[in-house]
Amino acid sequence: MKGKGTRRMQYILSDYITTNIGWLVFNVVRYLSLPPVNEVSTMRNFLLHDTNILLGQLLFPIMMVVLYALSGFYNRPGVKSRIDQLGNTIGVSLIGMLLIFFTALINDDVPERLRNYELMAILWALLSGPVLIGRALINNIRRGELRRGIGVFNALMLGKDKAARELAKRIERHPHCSEFRVVTFVDPKASPQAIAAEASRLDASVIIIGNGASVESNRPLFNSLLLTGLDIYVPADNYRLAGNSPSIRSVVSEPLINITAANISPATANLKRVGDIFVSAIALVVLLPVFAVIAIAIKSDSRGSVFYTQERIGRHRKPFKIIKFRTMVADAEAAGPALSSSTDPRITAVGRVLRKYRIDELPQFWNVLRGDMSLVGPRPERQYYEEQIINIAPHYILLHQVRPGITSWGMVKYGYAGNVDQMVERLRYDMLYLENVSLSVDLKILFYTVRTVVTGQGV
Repeated sequence: MKGKGTRRMQYILSDYITTNIGWLVFNVVRYLSLPPVNEVSTMRNFLLHDTNILLGQLLFPIMMVVLYALSGFYNRPGVKSRIDQLGNTIGVSLIGMLLIFFTALINDDVPERLRNYELMAILWALLSGPVLIGRALINNIRRGELRRGIGVFNALMLGKDKAARELAKRIERHPHCSEFRVVTFVDPKASPQAIAAEASRLDASVIIIGNGASVESNRPLFNSLLLTGLDIYVPADNYRLAGNSPSIRSVVSEPLINITAANISPATANLKRVGDIFVSAIALVVLLPVFAVIAIAIKSDSRGSVFYTQERIGRHRKPFKIIKFRTMVADAEAAGPALSSSTDPRITAVGRVLRKYRIDELPQFWNVLRGDMSLVGPRPERQYYEEQIINIAPHYILLHQVRPGITSWGMVKYGYAGNVDQMVERLRYDMLYLENVSLSVDLKILFYTVRTVVTGQGV
C-alpha cells in the first residue's frame, strides 16, 4: 500500500519535471521573440550557454514546487477532484508567472508591448498545462488503485438499520472516488471502549455515523465517540452535529463530512507555519539580550533554575516540554499539580512582574520554532487537567487538531484559569477559534495580546 509520503513525492516530482519542460519550451518561444543579437547567434547557445537561462531552468521549477507546497496541494495527496486540480494549478501558476516575469523577463528587449503580454500568456499556459497533465496521470493511477482496494481506509459504520446499510451502499457506488471501505456495522449503543477495540481489531481509522437518527439524539453519541480518537464522518444532512463548519470529503461520491477536523485550509495551515518559523527565529535572536537580563534577575531573586519546563499535550495529543521563565519558588509542585492565581504565595517577586506582562512566556518561541507550538492557538494543558476537562466537555479533544499557541483567543478574552471549571469556560473561545482559523484572526489575537502585555493586564 502506497502511503501519503509516496503519493506526495509523486506529485512533487511530477510538478518539478513538468514545470521544467514548460519553462524549457517557453525559452524556445522567448528566443524566437527576441531580436537577433551577435552574442546569441543560435538557439543552442541561448539555451545551453546563457548563465541566466541555466539558472532559471534550475531555480524556477523549484520556486513553483514551493508555491504549490504553500498552497496546500501536497497536504492531502489522495484522490483530488479535477476542479480542485484545475483551480490550484491555474491560480498558483499565475502567481509564478508574475514572479518570473518581474524578476527575469521584464528587461528582455522585446520591441512591442503587446508582445510582452503575449509572452506572459504563453508562459502562464506553459507553466500550467504540463503540470495539469502530470497531475491528471497521477490522479488516474490513484483512482485505479482505489477500484482495486489499494490504499483504502477501513471504516466502522455506526448503525445496523436500513439507513446505515443504504449509506454504505452509496459510499461503495463510486469506488474510484471513495477512500473509505465499510468493514463492519457497529451497534450505536456500544461503549466507546468497545468501538475503539473493534476499530483496532479491524485496523479501522474512521467512524461513519449512519444510524439515521436526528442531530440532537446523535449529540451524546458524538461526545462519546470523541473518546475513541478516531476521525468521525457524518452524511451531509447531519453536518451540524458538532456545531462547526463542514469539511466535505467528496462531491462525486457520497458527500461525507469530517466533524472532527478543524476548519482550516491547507494553504492557511502552511502559511501559518511559515509565519511561525519566521517570527520565532527573529524573536529568539532579537530577544537574546532581554533573556540575559531576565536570567540575571531570576537568579538574583530566588534559588533554582532560570527556565522551567513542564510536559503539556500538543497537536495530535503528542506530549512535549513547554519552556518558560521560572516564576515560582523551586519545587513549587512538590505536593502535586496545582493551578496558580494572582495571590499564589509560590510566585516570586520577579515572577510576579514576569507574569503581569506575560514575559515568562517568551522562551516558548523555541517551542514554536521546533514545531511543538504556534504563535496563536489553544493553550496547551497538562494531561492531569486535560482528563478532568474531557470528563466535563469531551469536545475539548478537538483542540488537538491544531498546534497549541503562545497566545489564544481564550487567553485574550478570558485570561488565565484558576480551576478546571474556568478552563471549561475558557474552552468556548478556543472552540470558536477552531471554527474560524485564519491569518486575519491570528493577527487580531496577536494585536490584542501585545496590548495586554503593554498594559500589564496579565495575571
